Amino acid sequence: MIHGHCKFGREEDGERLLGNVSVAGLFPLTDISVAGLCWAGQLDDAMGLLQDMLQKGMPPSVVAFNSIIAGYSKAGREDKAFEVYRSMAEFGLTPSSCTCSSLLLGLSNRGMLQEAGELLDKMVNKGFPINRVASTVLLDGYFNSGDLIRAHKLWGEMKSRRICPDVVAFSAFIDGLSNAGRMEEAYEAFEDMLRRGITPNNFTYNSLIGGFCNCGKVDYALKLEKEMRQNGLIPDIFNTNMIINGFCKQGSMKAANNTFMHRFGQNPDIVTYNTLISGYIKAFDLVNAEDFLAKMWDSGWQPDIISYNTWIHVFCSSRKIVQAVRMLDELIASGFIPNTVTCNTMVNGVCCDILERAMILTAKLLKMAFVPNVVTVNTLLSQFRRHGLPQMALMWGHKLYLVSFPFDHVTYTILQSTKWDSLQDAEIVKESPGEAIVVDFLMHITFDYIAKDMSYRDKNQRYLSEICDHNLLALGK
Repeated sequence: MIHGHCKFGREEDGERLLGNVSVAGLFPLTDISVAGLCWAGQLDDAMGLLQDMLQKGMPPSVVAFNSIIAGYSKAGREDKAFEVYRSMAEFGLTPSSCTCSSLLLGLSNRGMLQEAGELLDKMVNKGFPINRVASTVLLDGYFNSGDLIRAHKLWGEMKSRRICPDVVAFSAFIDGLSNAGRMEEAYEAFEDMLRRGITPNNFTYNSLIGGFCNCGKVDYALKLEKEMRQNGLIPDIFNTNMIINGFCKQGSMKAANNTFMHRFGQNPDIVTYNTLISGYIKAFDLVNAEDFLAKMWDSGWQPDIISYNTWIHVFCSSRKIVQAVRMLDELIASGFIPNTVTCNTMVNGVCCDILERAMILTAKLLKMAFVPNVVTVNTLLSQFRRHGLPQMALMWGHKLYLVSFPFDHVTYTILQSTKWDSLQDAEIVKESPGEAIVVDFLMHITFDYIAKDMSYRDKNQRYLSEICDHNLLALGK
């Protein structure tokens, strides 16, 4: 409650409550002081205060340790979180369910799901208190990384461990399945939830509605929305935007526009406008796309990074690279930082441009410190194939494999097709050799970044694994 008061600008109420708690002696003042520093984001100061308490012989508290562990985990500093966890173990304190949840959250947020899963298993084997919050954190992490096998396995383990899922756990499971397009399974989980007497909330319904819209089954989404209203839940702006997006995916722009016209007792937001603009662009209707861009400005909404990326994509796709660069410059001038979508779109455009200008654009991308990802890799590998250089694509694919770069299904599809081209000695060069030079240069830069990043990540994972093992052994004595 004190944290809530501070978060929403009601510091005086927070201080008053803090005083009441201190006077009543409900919690040790030291615990409250450590927690207060964590709420304020002063994590290193909180750690310093805890160490000072321990040096003075004051009895340590699980609450104080948990506050710092949670703070470091949420801040993405899981190495420090495990350092505090190790100190906790040295003082013979048994971790609580909050400790476990915070450590799992830190690992999951960093994408270190294998370590998170191993940690959860070891904690269960040691008999540490694992609640549904900890399991839900890891479940959500598996779904976010696209690992449906481990997500399903964990869901089954929750049942075998008699961890009864609540509305949050069920919603996370349904949302993960919906995002993966597994709508039959998602709806079965929804029905299971109802059979258990658990009442779905807006998030649960929105997950299903969004999933059906993404699969092109807008009729199912509309039926769920009707059911949602009948159960006393009021559809929100997220709900409306998903239905508009569903119609746009179907190419039903008239229905999308009608939804926009008739639903907005709620005020449309930037997502609404971006969705409609993107829908009209995909329908090759630039007149209506520009019309909604004007409506967006008139409504007081300024373009965001998604708006700029959409128009950059339009210009790059039509090989209007000069206009794309102007839009990129406008994006930067507006105070936005180009993201991976911006850069990957520009990379694709650069690969199709004339050599001299392509090198200038490449320099611009480097100046922006662009961070390559699997989409960048897929773009460049497909460009090698397009230029009739399958051996180059296979060579780079092998190098990326050696540094354990995580390919997706698109990467494998490109490499398989490239292997076939190589065997058939296919000749598919369509552009000048200069463009191939640009592609190779961009791949050198991409590989250099990935190789350094992956080696750091592997080192960090081994380090955290060692800490986990050390702490669990210490606590098991």
